[in-house]
Amino acid sequence: MHIAFDADDTLWHNESIFNWTQERVAELLADWTPAEALGQRLNIIERRNLDLFGYGSKGFTLSLIETALELSEENVPASVIRQILDYGKAMIEHPVELLPGVRSTLELLGAEHPLLLITKGELFHQETKIARSGLADHFDVIEIVSEKDPETYRRVLASHDIDAARFVMIGNSVKSDVLPVVSIGGQAIHVPYESTWELDMVEHRGADEEGFFVAATMADVPDVIQQIASLGWNTLAD
Repeated sequence: MHIAFDADDTLWHNESIFNWTQERVAELLADWTPAEALGQRLNIIERRNLDLFGYGSKGFTLSLIETALELSEENVPASVIRQILDYGKAMIEHPVELLPGVRSTLELLGAEHPLLLITKGELFHQETKIARSGLADHFDVIEIVSEKDPETYRRVLASHDIDAARFVMIGNSVKSDVLPVVSIGGQAIHVPYESTWELDMVEHRGADEEGFFVAATMADVPDVIQQIASLGWNTLAD
C-alpha cells in the first residue's frame, strides 16, 4: 500500500494563520468596511484570482490588497497597503507548527509502507515549509502541485507506477484530498482541521461514500488504515 499525506492543515497549522491575518486586515479597514463585508468580497476576489495567482500566502496577500482597494474605492492610504504587505511577509516567515500526533503517525506507517507527500501551493513557499518541518525524510516521494484534481492524482500515481486501488490519501480537505482520490478508485481519509477555507467547502456524503473514511485526529489514522484493509481491500495489506 502507498500512503500519501496532504501538508497544510494536515501535518501543520496553516488556515489559522490566514484567519489571523484576515482579522488584522479587517481591523485596518474598519473605517471603510465591516469585517463581514471584507470576508465576502475577499472570497469573490480570491476565487477570481486563483487561476492567476494559484494557492498560498502570496496570492492571498495580493487578493487582500485588491480587496482593500475595491472596498475603499481606492482611497486606502499607502500605509495600509504597506501593513498588508508586512502581514503577507509574516505569513511566509511564520514558524511551521506540527499538529499533534503527526510525527508518531508518520514513523509508524512509514515503517511498513511507502509514504508520499502531495501538497498544492506556491512552489518556493511549500519547499521552505517542508524543509522547516523536519518531516521530509519520512517521505519516499514529495510532489508539489498547482491543483489537486482527479487528473493530477492520475498523473502523480502513473509517474510513480502506483495502482489507485492500492493508494490511500490522507488530508483535511474533502474537496482536494478525498473526493478526487475516491473518484479514481483510491481510498481517502479525511482528518478535519479546526477551520475550513470558504473556497474549499463542498457538498459530500461523507463516510457514506465508498472509499471515504474519517479519522478524528492524525493519531487515529493508523487505526483507520487497518480498518480499510479489514473491509476487503486485501491487496492493501502488503
